[in-house]
Amino acid sequence: MPEQQPLGSIGRKESFASARRLAVVGSLVFLPLATACGGGEDRATESSTVSAAPAAGVVAPAKVEVIAGLTGCKAKIRIEADELRQGLCHTKKADYLITTFPEEKYKRTWLDSASVYGGTYLVGSRWVVSAEPELLGAFREKLGGTIRRLQGMGPTQGS
Repeated sequence: MPEQQPLGSIGRKESFASARRLAVVGSLVFLPLATACGGGEDRATESSTVSAAPAAGVVAPAKVEVIAGLTGCKAKIRIEADELRQGLCHTKKADYLITTFPEEKYKRTWLDSASVYGGTYLVGSRWVVSAEPELLGAFREKLGGTIRRLQGMGPTQGS
């Protein structure tokens, strides 16, 4: 009779893989919530604004907690996966998301997915901040990065 693997170890591997997929999908589900208040921007174009060096003189490393500290909050980690980490910042001014990636390719994939929803983001090396456009300029002064407006699909306001 062939030797069988214990059922528990197979179930754990499948559970872990399912949890990772769920985390990535979950981040995309919450993306419209983070960008829903974009209000009337032209979603038909993608633009970039390159910033000068941040006020601190360094570009924020790709770590949610460090970026959150530089923006004046303590992030609550919502997603912890191999492909990304995401934290929610809640301040008096606004709520915003900080997403970090272990490699640039994961950030590019995330941005490609986010372009379906449109919106404006602050994008750095292996990180993205999803916030109201009014906040992104101040964050750029502290973090560096590029403000990118992504085109969305579907009707815009007034259509």
